[in-house]
Amino acid sequence: MLDMTLVDDIVIRALKEDMPMGDLTTDSTVPADEVCSAKLIAKEEGVMAGLDVFERVFTLLDPKIYIEHYVADGDLVKPGTQIMHISGNARAMLKAERTALNLLQRMCGIATMTRKFADKLQGTKSKIVDTRKTAPGLRYLDKYAVRAGGGTNHRFCLSDGVLIKDNHIKAAGGITEAVKRARAIAPHTIRIEVETESMEQVKEALEAGADIIMLDNMKPEAMKEAVQFINGKALTEASGNITVEKAEIIAQTGVDLISSGSLTHSVKAMDISLRFE
Repeated sequence: MLDMTLVDDIVIRALKEDMPMGDLTTDSTVPADEVCSAKLIAKEEGVMAGLDVFERVFTLLDPKIYIEHYVADGDLVKPGTQIMHISGNARAMLKAERTALNLLQRMCGIATMTRKFADKLQGTKSKIVDTRKTAPGLRYLDKYAVRAGGGTNHRFCLSDGVLIKDNHIKAAGGITEAVKRARAIAPHTIRIEVETESMEQVKEALEAGADIIMLDNMKPEAMKEAVQFINGKALTEASGNITVEKAEIIAQTGVDLISSGSLTHSVKAMDISLRFE
């Protein structure tokens, strides 16, 4: 479920960016009382995400615009599928079109990529999770799209989890010292995760009391050895340039989580068209 207050903040910023002083083309060519209708059509196969966000762009400009949904977030659609029908004031629809499509196409692209990962992990214990490699200002929507595609969210921001990475370890003087300092300050409700790159670091992280151990850029054989050594005493997360093709192999190591920045940082927008009638 989306928090529409947060959605409105994103949409309003996007609309102000697109027309800070109005829409010169629409306002000069289309009568103020003109009405029209349009169909939202999928031009390629993909997973839906962000339909309420798309609709909100239109209704913020004109609450009287009527929108009928034919599919829901999480649905897989084929090319040619009609996603929505929209009718109302033509000026408002033309002003909303690009911003609405930009947000929807990105979210559907993320959901589609996530579904590809999730499908590869079917039958294993591993879950696909996202990262903080999101578009600035769009993280809330990016992470919602991951969930719509069948994935799981990692931490939302630097304030809601402890993830001790390689640079933290160097700055703190080692894994043990970093975990000790984090444990002294972090609330008891917060888990502590440590990034490791070798079995030596895995052993140190486990001994230091890490709740989650990230196995970063390790080969599958090394990951399997680490998972067996940890033996359920901490959650395990595989990370580091993980593709859809690699995910299935990595899941066989027994890791609990597989994180991939590719879910959000370089995703291809889904091809969706708004056709005015």
